[in-house]
Amino acid sequence: MDTQSGVSSISHRMGRSLAVALVGALFATGLGSAWGADDPWIVLNGKSGPGQGKHIVLISGDEEYRSEETLPQLAKILAERHGFKCTVLFAIDPKDGSINPNNGNNIPGLEALKSADLAVVFLRFRNLPDDQMQHIVDYIEAGKPVIGLRTATHAFNITNGESKFKKYTWTNKDENYEGGFGRQVLGETWISHHGNHGSQSTRGLIAEGQKDHPILRGIKDGDVWGPTDVYGVRLPLPGDSQPLLLGAVLEGMKFDDKPSKGEKNQPMMPVAWTKSYASASGKKSRVFTTTMGASQDFATEGVRRLLVNACYWAIGLEEKIPAKSNVELVGEFKTLPFRFDGAAKGVKPADLLK
Repeated sequence: MDTQSGVSSISHRMGRSLAVALVGALFATGLGSAWGADDPWIVLNGKSGPGQGKHIVLISGDEEYRSEETLPQLAKILAERHGFKCTVLFAIDPKDGSINPNNGNNIPGLEALKSADLAVVFLRFRNLPDDQMQHIVDYIEAGKPVIGLRTATHAFNITNGESKFKKYTWTNKDENYEGGFGRQVLGETWISHHGNHGSQSTRGLIAEGQKDHPILRGIKDGDVWGPTDVYGVRLPLPGDSQPLLLGAVLEGMKFDDKPSKGEKNQPMMPVAWTKSYASASGKKSRVFTTTMGASQDFATEGVRRLLVNACYWAIGLEEKIPAKSNVELVGEFKTLPFRFDGAAKGVKPADLLK
């Protein structure tokens, strides 16, 4: 279902057997690459389109907002509709190889970043070992583009006092890397729920002077909507950050609810912005961040278009962004409600390519 009004009807529990059935269409369309039953990731070969020859690595791992649903569907759209090769990585339970977002210290396959042209990050409070963090840090410091979704502002919570990557922790107080990965790379760390969590949804409004930005091509006020709430950020955002969308806090959880009256919308918080990140070597990367992106948000066509357009822009293909990008869902997309301990149980990455 492709409209905001369909969100409620596609938000229900999905078990392993349904997850397997939903993706059978992948091989019918030729998207699935060579894979092994025990591979803890999925790889989708791009079909025809401007993305041919480009590799996007999408890294999921959050306990609440169903990144393990958003990123595989985003990858399917990017591969099927736009030609990008996509690798999707997951938080994996080493006991049985299943996708388990509550396992915060294991994301196999990060070596894929070595060949990536873009990293899409949807993580929350990950406490990864140094050998896994090394791949992420090498990618970031190489000056390659990054897209951060929702909880990526607080992607890392490194509790090992001996880790050489402690500075990436979201609470880092070091003035040379304050706020860790979120603040330094994406533009902000975790601050607050600005809207009321679970009772006030978000409508995206185009920031002044940004209607012609390539990421917003084919998007108008109100096209971007999601049931997740607006996050608080510190204004102004740092460096060369440029807000693209402001988040109107709505009175309720329907896309046509009225904006909340009072201080929550005075001023509105940015919910999507661009910036650059200068690595220690002096290389600059393009960065796009949105505090939206839960799988229920992604059920909205405008949210999907925002993220697909952002991938084009981040890689440097903004001139190839269509007037209205094709973001039709690939196969069925039945989302689970955002909440803790709400992920489908027993699903393995290989199940997503059967």
